[in-house]
Amino acid sequence: MAGVVEAVTDPVDPVAVLRMLADGLAATEASIIRLQAVKEAHLAVAQRLAEQLAVTDRESLPEHAPDAVGGMSVELAHRSVAAELAGVLHMSDRVVQGRMWQAAELVHRFPETMRAFAEARIGLPHVRQIQDAGARLSDAVRAEFEAVAVAASEGETPHRAKAVVQRAAERLAPRSLTERHRQAQEQRRVWREDLGDGQKLLGLIHSAAIVDGIYDRLSQQAHTVTTANARAAKGEPMPEGLGDPTDARTVDQLRADLCADALLTGTPSGHDTADGLLSAIHPRVEVTVPVLTLINATTGSGAPEQPGELAGRSPIDTDTARILAGDVPSWERVLTHPVTGAVLAVDRYRPGADLRRLLHARDARCRFPTCGLPPSALDLDHTIDAAYGGPTDAGNLAGLCRRHHVLKHHTSWTVTQRGAGVLEWTSPTGHTYTDTPPAPVTFTTTDPDSPPEQKPPF
Repeated sequence: MAGVVEAVTDPVDPVAVLRMLADGLAATEASIIRLQAVKEAHLAVAQRLAEQLAVTDRESLPEHAPDAVGGMSVELAHRSVAAELAGVLHMSDRVVQGRMWQAAELVHRFPETMRAFAEARIGLPHVRQIQDAGARLSDAVRAEFEAVAVAASEGETPHRAKAVVQRAAERLAPRSLTERHRQAQEQRRVWREDLGDGQKLLGLIHSAAIVDGIYDRLSQQAHTVTTANARAAKGEPMPEGLGDPTDARTVDQLRADLCADALLTGTPSGHDTADGLLSAIHPRVEVTVPVLTLINATTGSGAPEQPGELAGRSPIDTDTARILAGDVPSWERVLTHPVTGAVLAVDRYRPGADLRRLLHARDARCRFPTCGLPPSALDLDHTIDAAYGGPTDAGNLAGLCRRHHVLKHHTSWTVTQRGAGVLEWTSPTGHTYTDTPPAPVTFTTTDPDSPPEQKPPF
């Protein structure tokens, strides 16, 4: 009698295990965040306790004790409480004292942020980001800022939420970004520090647009050198002075060497070709400028300031935005939804690749959840592969960094376009994550009174 051999199967489903791991990690992370919120509450109570101890100590002082003595008692009370907690936390009492103050500020000045923190809707990095951005805001507008900042932070990484949080803070700041920038520019400087081992650090503080331009030019030059070195290693002919197959320097090392070369000689002569190939590379700084920023410069309108923005990274003052605006040969106009801020269309005053520009404006970062790489690092991916009939239009294209482009095509991750640029990602375990396009710099304005109706001339 012939025996029957049954197929042996692994009883463990890897996808089910991954789903359990993801669910368990999510619950663990939420528990950790809630405990971090409890820790902040304890530190805030410690700060309040130190203040109460200081009041008690001052009341026990002689009637005619100098004010300096009373002030010292306040500081000593905080030091004493911080020292007690430092022994429990195994941290410096100076650090604990600073965290006590920070926690008290969170509880008393940012109640909505603390509530979201305690409910594990946002994490500690989000909390610190909101605190830092809202520190200069008055009590009258802080609640409005918190509402925007918390909503932007929920379900997002701190890096991706940062631009929205900063915009909200700039809009409500008591002093305009331009005014603060002018004052801060008074502190621009270059300095050096000893690092040991024959090394020194050269630091530069300057306008954000200037620093970004310097870094971009160095990066372009460094990548040109590394590409030339790789081609030379393959035996390809290269311009004289460029391309060394034995050059093993990293891009960071090349940036440093090119910077020193340019500062000491005026050009990257130690790395350049005879015809100045590297010197011809110009910095690229992408800036978004609300149209009212340009209009107000010429009309003297009293409308609130609308700062520009450096490629989705950080706001820049209106003076710098206008200078950059005056130096470009053409402009792209981004039309956004008045409520959601979603990019609806992009046009330009000079013909070009309309679709690529629209996607560049809409997808200001990689469209995979949690990723924040900028447009310059993205591939345009067909959501439904063109080989399977997927159209080449905005409803079937999205910007993905190379890492997540490969992930989409070579793993079980899938993505669906839900309209208006909204992507719905599904993981191998069946979890879904929705990614909404980041809103660009937007503005609101009140329409002037409509002109009186004019009768047609017939």
